[in-house]
Amino acid sequence: MKLHLYQIDAFTNHLFGGNPAAVIPLEEWISDSLMQRLAMENNLSETVFFVPSKRPDADFEIRWFTPVSEINLCGHATLASAFVLYHVMGYGYPAIRFQSKSGILVVTKNFDKISMDFPAWKPEPLADVPAELATALGNIAISSVHKYRDYLVEVADESLVQLCQPDFTLLKKLGHKVILTAKGSKADFVSRFFAPIVGVDEDPVTGSAHSQLIPYWAEKLGKKTLYAKQLSARGGELWCEHLGDRVTMAGQCVFFMKGEIDL
Repeated sequence: MKLHLYQIDAFTNHLFGGNPAAVIPLEEWISDSLMQRLAMENNLSETVFFVPSKRPDADFEIRWFTPVSEINLCGHATLASAFVLYHVMGYGYPAIRFQSKSGILVVTKNFDKISMDFPAWKPEPLADVPAELATALGNIAISSVHKYRDYLVEVADESLVQLCQPDFTLLKKLGHKVILTAKGSKADFVSRFFAPIVGVDEDPVTGSAHSQLIPYWAEKLGKKTLYAKQLSARGGELWCEHLGDRVTMAGQCVFFMKGEIDL
């Protein structure tokens, strides 16, 4: 069996920026264990697989794997999958409907950007903040902690996000992924995302984190349309909108390479 693999840099307009994803289109599903082993072999934050859907309300089914586990939502790999469909595989319709473990995700192409319609996950204040959290984030001064799926930690200044040096061993022991965020100087808000619990110490640009960040900052800043930057070493940018129980996030992609897997 031969499989095609494409590596795409997502949420960036230049090579070696954004978040790299391995995209493997399939005609039909292969085993979960094989998808997990392929993700481990690729050793990127995300390997994504999609197959044509037989459902009337979806065009493709999509699944995402880190090197150690399957996850329920991934933005940058969905963006990369849409890029492959539009720019490599010749998909000609304006919208792509992906069936996922987080429901139907609609992706549309708009000039040089691809926009994704994702669920809005509004985080709520966390009543019982682990005492080790600030220590795990390098003894950072925390302004507030909220939670939906992940810990959302706000700090007072963009520089604190940029300069944060986490203790990933301690973060893994906490048992949660962590979003670190602050109001931006040139962007509406900035963030970083740490997920050692799923084998990714720091994810370069994270769509699923923005499902939580967008409703949080839209309410805090009193605006629906937001521009966001993720301050990882690779960096990335997102154009966002809060639409009640949904959010949209748009970004660009760059093609890096293609290959063939011989199984």
